[in-house]
Amino acid sequence: MFQYLPHHTEVLVSSLTCEEVITRLHTVTQEVDYLAQTSLGSKDGQIFNGSIKENSFRLSKVLTKADSFIPLIKGKIESTHSGCIIFLDFSLFPSSAFFILFWSVITLAMGIFFLFAAGQPIFAMLSLGVGLGNVLFAWSYFKRKVKESQKIFHEMLSLQKNS
Repeated sequence: MFQYLPHHTEVLVSSLTCEEVITRLHTVTQEVDYLAQTSLGSKDGQIFNGSIKENSFRLSKVLTKADSFIPLIKGKIESTHSGCIIFLDFSLFPSSAFFILFWSVITLAMGIFFLFAAGQPIFAMLSLGVGLGNVLFAWSYFKRKVKESQKIFHEMLSLQKNS
């Protein structure tokens, strides 16, 4: 999407086969249609919500309370002669990305209005500062949530030592 929005990519190399990775994903994922599902929490100790296909998946961490900055993990798995390569793309859910863009445009428009139409440079800087602060907060919080999801994902694949 935009470089402006919180986003993270990662490539993992695993000695597991594609089938083993998909099997492990199935054991920790409850199938969810993101457009229809509204309940929070996991069933039977599931770690992720999402959908898993033959060589791709869309996951998010199971939540106990609402969180606008939880990453949507889109993954693609490619087989190699000694295992597989997993391509991960962490992004905001579309509704969260929309609101960050929406408020960024609003604060930018307010800054332009205050600077040029109202002749109030202090209010213009304040509006632009609030918009920038909003984006910086989103990036910071998103990075923290990505690290949480990465840790769980790595442990599930046994790519990271349990801490």
